[in-house]
Amino acid sequence: MRENEENKENNIILTTIGKIALFIVVAFSFFLFFAGHSNPGGGFIAGLMTAGALALVFLAFGGQVLKEAIPFDFKIVAAIGLVLGVGYGFIPMLFGDGFLTQYFAYYYLPVFGKTELTTALIFDLGVYLTVVGGALTVITTIGEDR
Repeated sequence: MRENEENKENNIILTTIGKIALFIVVAFSFFLFFAGHSNPGGGFIAGLMTAGALALVFLAFGGQVLKEAIPFDFKIVAAIGLVLGVGYGFIPMLFGDGFLTQYFAYYYLPVFGKTELTTALIFDLGVYLTVVGGALTVITTIGEDR
């Protein structure tokens, strides 16, 4: 009983920092995701950052809280990402272009102004989901194995 109370007291710093860091890291990972098609970043590093933030939630609050917050099977998330990323590569071939050809155009969006929208985001989303799903599958499998 005493050991449980000590662990709970020692986790106050981890849980407090975890609550704050989660939002900061996930917000920055979204920035990297959307900047990745023309600047450094993209689906892979954004996925790793999101998986790291969710791993921090797993460490601070436990696997049950993570399962309640994100009620998805991470293996299915990784599979959806893989199908999306690879499947997108074949779409340009339907129009006579090469595998993974990227299309882009500039649009005026009310809040953002003139914005470049590109089809590379679809591929990046597949990479992002694959990385988050795969990393969290490994982390939760290892973490729950006691």
